[in-house]
Amino acid sequence: MKARFHLPDFYKQFRLNLMFAEMLRSCPQYFREGVEIASVYGVFPPSMWNGGRTQPGVCDKNTVKQVLKAFNDRGIPVRFTFTNPAIEKKHLSDDFCNMVLNLANNGLNEVIVVSPVLEDYIRKNFPKYKLTSSTCKRLDTAEALTEELEKDYHIVVVDYDLNNKYDILEKLPNKDKCEFLTNACCEPGCKRRSAHYRSIGEQQIAYCAHIKKYPNVPFDVSKYDTEHYRDCPFSQRGIFEIRNLSTHITPDSIWEKYIPMGFSQFKIEGRTASTLNVLETYMYYMVKPECRDEARFRLLQSLESTGALMFR
Repeated sequence: MKARFHLPDFYKQFRLNLMFAEMLRSCPQYFREGVEIASVYGVFPPSMWNGGRTQPGVCDKNTVKQVLKAFNDRGIPVRFTFTNPAIEKKHLSDDFCNMVLNLANNGLNEVIVVSPVLEDYIRKNFPKYKLTSSTCKRLDTAEALTEELEKDYHIVVVDYDLNNKYDILEKLPNKDKCEFLTNACCEPGCKRRSAHYRSIGEQQIAYCAHIKKYPNVPFDVSKYDTEHYRDCPFSQRGIFEIRNLSTHITPDSIWEKYIPMGFSQFKIEGRTASTLNVLETYMYYMVKPECRDEARFRLLQSLESTGALMFR
């Protein structure tokens, strides 16, 4: 019995995820049965191909190498969220994204895709990467999801509006390829979700173009913050706010329903969440309830000792 979790942000949450991986290795008694880290996902900034969440910032080649080595040496894949639906052919030559793919091109690491143009480019030029079909595609019917599961993807992320619809899930083929976003903050059935993803992608492209041309001038997000993105009231929901949503997957249901049905892949959302919110989400999903206090204290203590968290 395996519960394979995909964790948010190998870059911004680098210390948290590395320490959590070490705690899983050294203190397995804290954890629910079969917990594994399947990947740590995200992007190195500035990545024009990034999607799902706008990711600002800049890092250098040495940082990319150090982060890749830290996770890969532990057998943990990094999975790039190259899910920008606004990518066109002209964007494929982006120097930074190609540099990152070249550095991580060792057969262990993975890419999440949406754009057919970018997917074809990666398949042709970087065939070692395992590809994941993103939830950003909005495959929210049984027919569309079933068709996607028959394609050549390592993993297909289920649209989270289908979470907990067991009558549909039971009939899916290739259940071992299905991945569930357990703690989605978006409103169930949101009509603007696809437009939201598009506006985020356009904003990411604009940001990368701006810092390349004007590296010392702040990016004016208001020029690109469209109506679909600007007034979204749900993006900062925390772990305790989302539990009543119909799309929410509880820890008990993972072990009592999903795993017995043949599913094993679970993604935790949190690329733009605070470290404390992500940490608490890890406690909720992967740690035994009776061990959460001790595990949480141990992890917070480790983070404080590195300066990642300051309580004074």
